[in-house]
This record gives sequence, C-alpha cells and structure tokens, in this order.
Amino acid sequence: MSRTEGVLSWLDGQRDAAYSIIRIYIGVALFVRGWMMLADPSSITSLSGAQSFYMWYAYIVAGHLIGGLLLAVGLLTRIAAVGQIPILSGAVFLVHLKQGLMSSGQALELASLVLALLLVFSFFGSGTWSLDRYLADKRATARPSTTSSSSADGRAYPSSAVEPYTGGSGTF
Repeated sequence: MSRTEGVLSWLDGQRDAAYSIIRIYIGVALFVRGWMMLADPSSITSLSGAQSFYMWYAYIVAGHLIGGLLLAVGLLTRIAAVGQIPILSGAVFLVHLKQGLMSSGQALELASLVLALLLVFSFFGSGTWSLDRYLADKRATARPSTTSSSSADGRAYPSSAVEPYTGGSGTF
C-alpha cells in the first residue's frame, strides 16, 4: 500500500469527524451572526430594506444565538437546525434572492448553502463529535441489558416493551 493510499484510507475513516466539523463551523458562524445582529440592530433593516422587519429581529437574533450554540456543541441538533430553517429560508427567498446569483458578496449562494446544511442536520442529526452522541452513549452504558430471551413469536423484545398479543395462532 502506498503512502497516498494509506492517507486516503485514513481519510475515508474520518467521514463522521468531517460531518461534525461542518456542523460545528455552521453553529459557530450562526452564533457569530446572531451576536453581530445583537450588537447592531440596524443590520437587519439594511439587509431587508424594511423598517417593519424589527418585529422579527428578536426571533432571528435568539434563533442564531441559541440555535448556533446548540449546533456548535451538538446538543438538540435536530431541533436547533429546524429552528434555523425559517430564518435561513427568509434570508434566501425574501432578502438575498433579489440580489441574484453571482453578486459581489455571494450572499445568496452562502445563505442557500447554510440552508441546505441545516436541512441535512435536521434529518441526520449531530454526528460523532456531539453532546447528543455523548449523552446517548452514556445512557446506553448506564442502563443494564434489558432484552428478554424471546417472546411467543420468537422475537426478542426489551423487557420494558409490551409484547404483541399473539392470540395463540399468530400475531394480532
């Protein structure tokens, strides 16, 4: 095996880590964006061009601060991502779409990328390097094995689960 093949093989084994790094980066970026908006409330109206946008200001700032922090540490990742989707949808379709593609700031392209990544995180969760995974692993090791040997239909069920009614001749 050549050195290049060895490196590529190692990189293939690190896909979960790469997924987590992307989640952490997006979370930190959203948190920083929320902090910037908190420091300068006029940034919202300069982006949207509407004074009436202030009513959404609190939701956007809180969403970016809280949701970004939760995404960065990987806690309640799916909920945090779902909470960001309306904000980024508004950014893409209400604010940046009128600027068009290939504008000097590339705001539409970047906002669309973040929106797509939020959809991925809302479906697939947090990844390896996350508090979600840590807590799930801790719960799994803290509870003793609860599987029974088998039920009347030959399948194993957790002892806390209700076994299906078989009625004597088949499953109900």
